[in-house]
Amino acid sequence: MPLDPKEYTHLIPETKNIINKVIKNNLGDSILFSAGTDTAIIAYEAMKYKPDLPTLTIAFKQGNPKDAYYVKKMTEFLKLKKQQTHIFDIEEALENVPKVVRALKTFDPMDIRNSMAIYIGLTHLKKKGLSKIFTGDGLDELFGYPWQFHLSEEELYKKQLDMWTEMKFSSTPLSKSLGIEVKQPYLDQEFMDWAKKLPMKVKINIHNNEKYSKWLLRKAYEDSIPQEVVWRPKAPLETGTGTAALNTVLEKQYTDEEFVEKTKNVLETDDVQIRDKEQLLYYEAFRKIFNKPSKVFSDTNNNAKMCPQCKSYVKTRIQFCRICGAYPI
Repeated sequence: MPLDPKEYTHLIPETKNIINKVIKNNLGDSILFSAGTDTAIIAYEAMKYKPDLPTLTIAFKQGNPKDAYYVKKMTEFLKLKKQQTHIFDIEEALENVPKVVRALKTFDPMDIRNSMAIYIGLTHLKKKGLSKIFTGDGLDELFGYPWQFHLSEEELYKKQLDMWTEMKFSSTPLSKSLGIEVKQPYLDQEFMDWAKKLPMKVKINIHNNEKYSKWLLRKAYEDSIPQEVVWRPKAPLETGTGTAALNTVLEKQYTDEEFVEKTKNVLETDDVQIRDKEQLLYYEAFRKIFNKPSKVFSDTNNNAKMCPQCKSYVKTRIQFCRICGAYPI
């Protein structure tokens, strides 16, 4: 139900103040820029302190990246002088698969699809001598995902509590593997403590007959940032960058016969179920770098449960295997 302004107007200046504060306290020298709500707000506030902030957008050549339109809008609006887009192709993606797998210790296709663009972006910025890169990590976990909209307020709050105990962001290990740092203002403890206490009705609510997450943040900045950017619907990273197409593009790495034979061998020797050709590619990199999952993740302590698909032991309250991506387990 739409809110009466009396229920949120007092929160608008508070929202802007705390966001400005955590961005100032976690100032980066560049930003991985999707022009989603998360990074659009960071760029807007960060430019108050660093007017020449370099921004980098990543796009997969064989995909259909959705970020480009919004990036163009924000580039013109903020008059970004150092905005670049790096377009990578399948060859560059394949070259980086082992590096991403090594850094994340996973062969979960969705995680690697999302992380591939981040890793390539961080690598590109490092080559330019930049080492403290803004990312928009954390807002979705703190404010809710669209796929949770059907839940009751009580159910959503419980889901968020579970999610908060397991929040991990690939940009952290990826940047560490490169010897650089990511700046994550939304993961600043002061911001997280503030966000966690907000009423659910200002986290998720209605705008123009559509339900949005991050409602309060969008409302706070709707007069500062172009409407179509600040009220942009949530686009998963793989959609924004176009890496969702990796699932289809990587089909060409194996014939159907090779896929059947290889997955059969993996099941017999490692007791791991492979779901598709994309995952097989990532698993072969994982197996070469580490070992079979049951050997790498064999710790049964802390109520860890065994994933039925990869036989890793993982501790999870959200029934998700962070190793192979199986859900639910």
